Amino acid sequence: MKELVTEKNKILFLCTGNSCRSQIAEALAQYEFDDNFYFYSAGVEAHGMNPYTIKTLNELGIDVSNKNSKVINNEKINTFDLVITLCGDARDKCPILKSSVNHTHWDIKDPAIFEGTEEETLFEYRRIRNLIHEKIISLKTKLMKEFK
Repeated sequence: MKELVTEKNKILFLCTGNSCRSQIAEALAQYEFDDNFYFYSAGVEAHGMNPYTIKTLNELGIDVSNKNSKVINNEKINTFDLVITLCGDARDKCPILKSSVNHTHWDIKDPAIFEGTEEETLFEYRRIRNLIHEKIISLKTKLMKEFK
């Protein structure tokens, strides 16, 4: 069993454009976990912050309006203990991971491709946000058992 002693456990959330899913995951993980964990989000491309991401996280009291999209490279990705891909595109285009880096895949639909009214789009973003939140809670439960 691992110990939480000196170095933070580093977790990367990776999706295509780092505008929705990975940003939501990073924000919710930072909200839910303690300081023994370091969370970062990135994309295989940078699409800019999606305004619906900002709005639906604000509904929970989480401000990500100062965040921006980031791209991951081979060197940086291998500094993480765990990489969680949030879509097939990111999984397929993911830079090569060293064997020391654990990988988990969450196949989450991209809310940015949803087409509907303003109200329907907000509903879809909330649905995706809540789904990611459930996965973050499950991850927390799993990791806290592992690090006891």
